[in-house]
Amino acid sequence: MISPALLKEFQSLLGKDNVMDSEADRHAYSYDAAVLDAVVPELVLKPTNSEQLGRTVALCNENGLPMTVRGAGTNLSGGTIPTKEHGIVILTNGLNKILEINEQDLYAVVEPGVVTAKFAAEVAKRGLFYPPDPGSQAVSTLGGNVAENAGGLRGLKYGVTKDYVMGVNFWNVEGEYVKSGGKTVKCVTGLNIAQLMVGSEGTLGVYDQIILKLVPPPVASKAMLAEYDDINKASETVAAIIANKIVPCTLEFLDNATIRYVEDFTKAGLPCDAAAILLIEVDGGHQALVDDDAAKVVEICKKNGALQVQMAKDAAEKHKLWEARRNALPALARARPTTVLEDATVPRSQVPAMIKAINDIAEKYKLHIGTFGHAGDGNLHPTILTDRRDKAEFARVEQAIDEIFDVALKLDGTLSGEHGIGIAKAKWLEKETSKATILYSRQLKKAVDPKYLLNPGKIIGG
Repeated sequence: MISPALLKEFQSLLGKDNVMDSEADRHAYSYDAAVLDAVVPELVLKPTNSEQLGRTVALCNENGLPMTVRGAGTNLSGGTIPTKEHGIVILTNGLNKILEINEQDLYAVVEPGVVTAKFAAEVAKRGLFYPPDPGSQAVSTLGGNVAENAGGLRGLKYGVTKDYVMGVNFWNVEGEYVKSGGKTVKCVTGLNIAQLMVGSEGTLGVYDQIILKLVPPPVASKAMLAEYDDINKASETVAAIIANKIVPCTLEFLDNATIRYVEDFTKAGLPCDAAAILLIEVDGGHQALVDDDAAKVVEICKKNGALQVQMAKDAAEKHKLWEARRNALPALARARPTTVLEDATVPRSQVPAMIKAINDIAEKYKLHIGTFGHAGDGNLHPTILTDRRDKAEFARVEQAIDEIFDVALKLDGTLSGEHGIGIAKAKWLEKETSKATILYSRQLKKAVDPKYLLNPGKIIGG
């Protein structure tokens, strides 16, 4: 329980408006985008500057209060659901300043609460490019992106969040300030703590400042839509493009169910009769090279059974295609009361086998599964449309998820390409790694957080 004296101390530190203890406020931060039970925190705290953040962490530690740090709460693995015992939620969306965009040395320094899309837009105004583009970028924060090592549509060519993190400064569990990485292209001072913090889901420290790499933008691009009457032909095309040593900026897959839901939602002009479509974009530093790559991709698509390949005529048409893809999840979510979005990721050559397995599993368990995702980097999102209130159906959903992950691992894949582990996938972690891996991780955790106050129970349990 939070004592009246401690509550007053938090209010004095943060201001009464930033200390939320009403039932409505606490319920608002009891869940995230994962299909998991909500856990209501005892208190929600919103620091608005670095000093407040550090002191908040220190006070929680001194009073033995478990801390769950939360940005926008868009994560899909339960990473921001509070712990069950006396949990505190610390919001970082009050620390939302872009502290520096350095156009000479190609880096930026941000606070963790900066919204991803707003940051990318500010960078673009200066003629630079921040490639990571998670589907939630319109609302997700950079701190959350780093905590989950978020990916996105451009991950195939440009990589994911970890590839752009140059440094992370954070508060440890005692409220002491730790610096890692830096603003230089090369930095091997000490242990690589910055990359250890990427994907750590708030279990090792509380981010205060993040240093991000920027790159020059591509000067030319071409986008296209390839239509197929056979889902296997589409998935085989993905493998063929990569095998031909062409690396598109984006290479996205949508099956028929997803196409129909997206078209109904967006009216983007997608071919609703197609068994599957690929949305492909190539880009680069010279128009002639981009044109050459685009022509090769069209040839590969047709050779592998594409009924037609439609090239976007201009930037507006290209934008329309990508907006349709980004609306895949909200479009599917309208179909049934519960949407279970998974994150099965396999080597790119195994995409055809993974897609076939997902469809077989859907038929076996009599479930509606719409599959879309970043097929070019093997990251598929089988999305199960269900109703959690139907106990019999949801039991089949849970069996199907188990089987989907078993297949992914048998194909040398991974439990998560970009959504993280949190509490949703922790039970499968040993299947992919080993007991020794989990023990080693817990030893690291215990060394920096001996009382297990930083997002306890996430990733490795404990």
